[in-house]
Amino acid sequence: MAEEKRETEWQRKRRLAEVFGDVLPEVTRDEQDEPSAERETAGDRWLKAQVPPHHG
Repeated sequence: MAEEKRETEWQRKRRLAEVFGDVLPEVTRDEQDEPSAERETAGDRWLKAQVPPHHG
């Protein structure tokens, strides 16, 4: 039986990224500044439109 080579951590991460892609972003939405108009989704606009006037 051949001896298995142990892969390093960066090799493991690269292999997993090739298979699954970048699952988690480097920076999450709550760590970012206010969303710009081009990044704002239709769902975001709808949610903001549903805020009652007294919560403005």
